[in-house]
Amino acid sequence: MPHFIIDCSENVLNQESPERIMQKVYDTADSSSLFAKGDIKVRINPFKHYNIGESEAFLNVFGNIMEGRTDEQKLKLSESIVAALKNMLPNVPFISMNVRDFEKANYCNRSMV
Repeated sequence: MPHFIIDCSENVLNQESPERIMQKVYDTADSSSLFAKGDIKVRINPFKHYNIGESEAFLNVFGNIMEGRTDEQKLKLSESIVAALKNMLPNVPFISMNVRDFEKANYCNRSMV
């Protein structure tokens, strides 16, 4: 169920492959023990055109998870993923993450209809 969407400048992929970046996010999220085995989904969107001021490279992870985790759990998840990516991509000056909750009341997927 959890979806981790990585937005990054295209030049980040000159430093590391998209597969390895996605796997790092997957493995770090999996090690959090917040999600059932096999439920994690990760995808990456490299951007050719962007404007973020003076920095030449960026990476942001949007974590979309089902509601029910505490703010502390979500912060720890964000911090661990950012730390793992910072270690993997030391030359990327802007790495961030935020977590958003899906609401159970209005979430639907294919298996539910």
